[in-house]
Amino acid sequence: MGVDLRQVVAGVLTLTMFVMLIHMIKRDHFDAVQDKLPGTEDVSFDNANFETTHVRKNIGIWKGDADELKPCWVKPSEDNMEQSEGFVTFSLTNGPEYHISQIADAVLVARSLGATLVIPEIRGSQPGDKRNFEDIYDVDVFTKSMEGVIRVVKDLPAHISTHKIAAVKVPNRVTEDYIAKHVEPIYRSKGNVRLATYFPSINMRKSGEKGDADSLACLAMYGSLELQQEMHDLVDSMVQRLRTLSRKSDGQFIAVDLRVEMLDKKGCQGSDSGKEKSCFNAQEVAMFLRKIGFDKDTTIYVTQSRWDGSLDSLKDLFPKTYTKEAIIPADRKKKFLDSEDSELEKVIDFYISSESDVFVPAISGLFYANVAGKRIGSGKTNILVPANIPDSSATASSFLSHYVSKKNHFAYSCYC
Repeated sequence: MGVDLRQVVAGVLTLTMFVMLIHMIKRDHFDAVQDKLPGTEDVSFDNANFETTHVRKNIGIWKGDADELKPCWVKPSEDNMEQSEGFVTFSLTNGPEYHISQIADAVLVARSLGATLVIPEIRGSQPGDKRNFEDIYDVDVFTKSMEGVIRVVKDLPAHISTHKIAAVKVPNRVTEDYIAKHVEPIYRSKGNVRLATYFPSINMRKSGEKGDADSLACLAMYGSLELQQEMHDLVDSMVQRLRTLSRKSDGQFIAVDLRVEMLDKKGCQGSDSGKEKSCFNAQEVAMFLRKIGFDKDTTIYVTQSRWDGSLDSLKDLFPKTYTKEAIIPADRKKKFLDSEDSELEKVIDFYISSESDVFVPAISGLFYANVAGKRIGSGKTNILVPANIPDSSATASSFLSHYVSKKNHFAYSCYC
């Protein structure tokens, strides 16, 4: 019996279409499983007023990393230090963006006084919240980094009462002159001091002439603090999760520092006295990102601790928007998210923001400044500062952080 060629062709076409249909169903099912995490339900883009031809036309939005810089600070010589018998104690408070600055000030004070630095405890935002340094940071790395610079001990000697130690406040980025005038007399009189760093302003710009104090600050800020292994592994797993969710953008993702509770604070209320706007809400961030070329498949990590309804406007334009509760491994959630201590959550935010391909500081302040410093050292200089853009599109490079575009961040004193 003869074979009808038309039947053969029709059969092949039918089989091909059937295979394609199966592939599409599998792909759509995988996308749905991957994308439907808490706070990222399906949304409609019918009302989004953006031309699809604009998407991806700005080839600079996923600008690659710059070359990683090398540390170029010089350890101060131990020969130039007069050793005394007293101790300097202090606490780390308010989150890792403060820890970096507090460590630098304490190390400079201890060096200037010739005192021994006591490993700090870490205090949370609530009274009674306290944890050990090694709960977050690698104590061996810190101790080794200070060898030949200052003496470091884990605890005060038993014969020294903490209640009799003189408390001294020092401004962030304290100078040697300030220490000599305001701290040293108290130290010589009392024998020991307990430091509390205050922040009269956020100043992370480069200083003038580079001296020993700057090299010491560089070492303390960028060469002494590393996460302990469990924290490091957790942050790494969350970063990898975000990269997996970003398969349509080659594993690249954005971290946005946007905390709803901060938007209600005085410093975020409008742009009075002609000052530039310093805080942006979710809707403003969403519009900014779309207008500079990011499309709806872009993955965004937001530092807001739990999903808040005000983030819906960001999710409407970028369905792949996640808070930490959506991407943290299930077996780590109770320890790191369900406790009343927010310190560990701040650590997660800080280090994910330091590792993302693009960082968008929706809130100006120390978090932005110190994340920028860590990113500069590792070559991750794609830091885009939001703005209200009147036109329908703009170039991402126009909104590059001044810390990078002008190279005026203190980190540029530390790396070369």
